Amino acid sequence: MIDGALLVDKPVGVTSNFALQKVKRLLGAAKAGHAGTLDPLASGLLIALFGEATKFAGLLLDSDKEYLATLKLGETTSTGDAEGKVLEEKAVSVAERQAAETLTRFQGEIEQVPPMHSALKRDGVPLYKLARRGESVERQPRRVRILELELLDFRTPSMDIRVRCSKGTYVRTLAEDIGAALGCGAHLAALRRTGSGRFRVDDAVPVAALETMAPPERRARVIGLEALLVELPRVDLDAALAAKLRNGQSLSLQALSEGVSAVYGPDGALIGIGRAEAGTLHPLRLTQVAEKG
Repeated sequence: MIDGALLVDKPVGVTSNFALQKVKRLLGAAKAGHAGTLDPLASGLLIALFGEATKFAGLLLDSDKEYLATLKLGETTSTGDAEGKVLEEKAVSVAERQAAETLTRFQGEIEQVPPMHSALKRDGVPLYKLARRGESVERQPRRVRILELELLDFRTPSMDIRVRCSKGTYVRTLAEDIGAALGCGAHLAALRRTGSGRFRVDDAVPVAALETMAPPERRARVIGLEALLVELPRVDLDAALAAKLRNGQSLSLQALSEGVSAVYGPDGALIGIGRAEAGTLHPLRLTQVAEKG
């Protein structure tokens, strides 16, 4: 039984689920999930979760993400990325300084209209399925945060940028909006996720490399449950309180940090995560990992 996470460097050209299922088989895991999809066009950090770690997917999804993106100026496409049909071509007369100055307009809290080619659903149907049928529906703008936006390289008609952003940010939409602001249009030509929360792609293992490893070496790469939650405030409970929380009861405790905390029992075993509100700890996601003996 495997309970933990593996940092995977997903290659271009496969879906996140394809990569996940291959890693799941290589590790012999019974249950698997991940903390954020990457499109087939994109490469980079995919956090694969196994066993009890799948319960923390939502928490990891909430983390800020970092990407390296290449924008192709002068072309807009039907999907906002390189997989779509070219809809319009324009001459590019943009200087590097203009590109850098334009990026500053997108830093901070901005509004984005989600793309039709996305997994968001309308009446239970993913938007990308409607888009494949040639349909388009109205989408409400959503507020996202662009924490950092840096021009790395400019070579007409392409520009490379680094983006650190909140969850729910569509980098392809950002690329289109930057292209519109520059007056020439643009689409996302390449994308690589380099970070998710405190985890970095530099510490990830490519799927092909994982295939060449011996089983013990693969398992040595798995991150334990406690390491996944190390940045959360910690709450330690005695045996009586731990039993109550495991039974779904909320606890009145002193000196709690508001928000989500990692909760441990008297033996140091992880119980799960809880949410503290006004001095009360509510169970949020509890593990079924056997206590240390």
